[in-house]
Amino acid sequence: MDENINAVHAAIFDMDGLLLDTEPLWGESMMAVAGHYKIPVTLQQFRHTTGLRIFEVTRFWKEKFPWPGKVDADTVAHEILDDIIARSKAKGRVMPGAVDCLQWFRSQHVRTGLATSSPMRMVHALMDHFNLNAYFDVLHSADATSFGKPHPEVYLQCAEALHIAPYNGVAFEDSVNGMIAAKAARMKVVAVPEMAKLADPGFALADLKLASLGEFTPEMWSDLLMV
Repeated sequence: MDENINAVHAAIFDMDGLLLDTEPLWGESMMAVAGHYKIPVTLQQFRHTTGLRIFEVTRFWKEKFPWPGKVDADTVAHEILDDIIARSKAKGRVMPGAVDCLQWFRSQHVRTGLATSSPMRMVHALMDHFNLNAYFDVLHSADATSFGKPHPEVYLQCAEALHIAPYNGVAFEDSVNGMIAAKAARMKVVAVPEMAKLADPGFALADLKLASLGEFTPEMWSDLLMV
């Protein structure tokens, strides 16, 4: 592939559920901490906060599901972060095909970024733990933005940090909210949903849909850049 083409494009990855199998652990951590503080929230009620950043989630809980005691929402969020980081290190794994995919982009000198809703404290801890730091030029979190996904801000800021025009970015996402955020930033999107959501019509906006990052090929990258 022509390196001059790659020089003005970038691959931008989500983290939870795409690079790392940490998505199910969020529910475990949130329920554990909620139970400790007797916060009356259930797994079924998590649908109300899908896509929100963790500090937004706990503030929502405080407003909608008041709990006993004087602990504040931000303290609860920090405890959930401590728990999810520990659980991820103990039980998490790098998703199939992720390392091979990242290695290919490095070998082609493609600029590579991370654009995640997870706080930077978690990003640094897990990227270091799973030895993924070396594959990225930029690590960016929505905790540095005014709005989280599906707002495009995290992708726009990541593109700026990578010194590319947003329309020259290709985002890799596992969620509909993430896909919407990237498309709103005018990026192309490779959707890699969990198997149970592979047929979800919500992913119709994606430019490409895969069952795993292991299916991604150099030919797909060339096709995405030509669209």
